[in-house]
Amino acid sequence: MWTTIEQIFPYAIVFTIPLLITALGALFSERSGVVNIGLDGLMIVGSFIGAFVVSKLQEQYLGSWWVLWFGLLAAAAASALFSLLHAFASINLNANQIISGTAINMIAGALTIFLARNITGSGNIRVTSGFKSFDFPVLSKIPVIGDLFFTRMYPTTLFIIALLLISTFMLYKTPFGLRLRSCGEHPHAAEAAGIRVRRVRYVGVLISGAFSGLGGAAILLTYSGEFNGNVAGLGFLALASLIFGQWKPLGILAATFFFGFASTIANVSQVIPSLAVIPPVLLKIFPYVVTLIALVIFSKSSHAPRAVGEPFDSGKR
Repeated sequence: MWTTIEQIFPYAIVFTIPLLITALGALFSERSGVVNIGLDGLMIVGSFIGAFVVSKLQEQYLGSWWVLWFGLLAAAAASALFSLLHAFASINLNANQIISGTAINMIAGALTIFLARNITGSGNIRVTSGFKSFDFPVLSKIPVIGDLFFTRMYPTTLFIIALLLISTFMLYKTPFGLRLRSCGEHPHAAEAAGIRVRRVRYVGVLISGAFSGLGGAAILLTYSGEFNGNVAGLGFLALASLIFGQWKPLGILAATFFFGFASTIANVSQVIPSLAVIPPVLLKIFPYVVTLIALVIFSKSSHAPRAVGEPFDSGKR
């Protein structure tokens, strides 16, 4: 049993990281008052741009360490720009935010597949090599904990954990975080205090887009290695993790690890003897069934920002 857990844990962390950064981005958006269910589409855009940029650069600079990081930044920038569509519809046009987010998902999937087919002829874009896993020096030697958390790590894991810590500090210890949270709770009171609510909400959605792009590119450059037009619905799992985590960074960390662990069981079951005896179809649906059960259990006790999803009209003409 312990051997099985040791095998699963490093994979679970790898699956958790894209969920974590995407859910963290959604936290910024919803704390500012804008629902963003277009996370899946934004992750697809990030995966596509990351694949395109990295594959082109690797044709000339194969083996250069900076190529992969440049691909991550390009993915974040592209998804942030793409999220402006959702921001404009939701903030300036006061459109229904659910419909706007759904449109983002539909447009992103169709547009990226169309572009990929025109680029490669197949709709898939493969990168030559992604980030390499490593054992963290010293910490990987710690009994029990080292084997579980600090072996077969990826550089993206450390990067995104750092972003989690920075985001937590920003949300609760800086004037920006206070303004962002006030716009999601009491936007009219925030405006009366001199805060430009629409501008803050734009920033929240842009951060959501950038982080979702990082999530999509992290999938590509760690365990996927190929853009194929979808991210297996991880954007929706990230949204469920946001609700399950009660719109708090550390709660999101716990929720995403829970869902990441469930996804890992489904994806690596056939190579672990103790899990291979379970019918694959049951393990494939396991993460989504767990998601539904968790949402049903915790829906009554969830505390979303009060003004999330509500259009803001300052009354100024």
